[in-house]
Amino acid sequence: MHLTHVGHACLLVEIGGARVLIDPGAFTRGFEELTGLDAVLITHTHLDHYDAERLPALLEANDGARLIAEPELAVEMNRVGIDAAGLHRGESVTIGGLTVTATGGEHALIHDEIARIGNVGLLLAAEGEPTLFHPGDCYQAVPADVDVLAVPLSAPWATLRDTVEFVRAVAPRLAVPIHDALLSPTGRGVYLRNLGLLAPEKTELRDLAGAGPVEFG
Repeated sequence: MHLTHVGHACLLVEIGGARVLIDPGAFTRGFEELTGLDAVLITHTHLDHYDAERLPALLEANDGARLIAEPELAVEMNRVGIDAAGLHRGESVTIGGLTVTATGGEHALIHDEIARIGNVGLLLAAEGEPTLFHPGDCYQAVPADVDVLAVPLSAPWATLRDTVEFVRAVAPRLAVPIHDALLSPTGRGVYLRNLGLLAPEKTELRDLAGAGPVEFG
C-alpha cells in the first residue's frame, strides 16, 4: 500500500491494484490535477471533505473513475447530475482487488444547535496488504484489525482527549495524521507531540505531510 497525504483530510491510496482518492475537499490544493484514479470516495458533505466546485474537473480528468459517497450526499449529487453511488453503513464495494466497507453513519456532534449529518468511515482492505481506516468526522466506529489509521489531528468536534482515546481504542500499528488545516505550524507540532506521547506503545505515529507517496507493508 502507498499513501499520499494530499492535504487536510484528503488521502491518495494505492492498494490492491486500485488507485483511490478519499475526501477531496476545499482545504486541499491540487487534487483536481490527479489522474489514473479508479474511484473517488467521500465520507460526508462538509466542504473540507467535499469540494463541489472542483469535483467535476477531477472526474473529467479521470474518465471511468467511480464516485462513491455517504448516501445522503450521493442523493444530492445525483440530483445535480453527478453520477454517484451511495455506500451505507455495513455495505461493501469492490474496486479491483480492493474492498471498501462503510462504518459509522453519523457525523460527530459539533454543538447541540448544529444538526448532525451522515458520515461514513471507510475501511480499505486488500489481500496481502495492510488495512486502512479513514473515519471521516466521527470516532464512534472502532473497527477491529486496523493496521493503518488516518487520524484527524484537530477538529471542532474533537478534543485532544477524544483523539487519544480513539487511537487507543483502534490500536493500529501505524497512525497517520490528517484533518490538520485548522492548525498553525506551531499548533500542529503540539498536537503531534502530545499524540505521539499518549498513543499506545504499539502504535507508530508517522507524519506524511510533504512526504509524497509512502509505502506501508
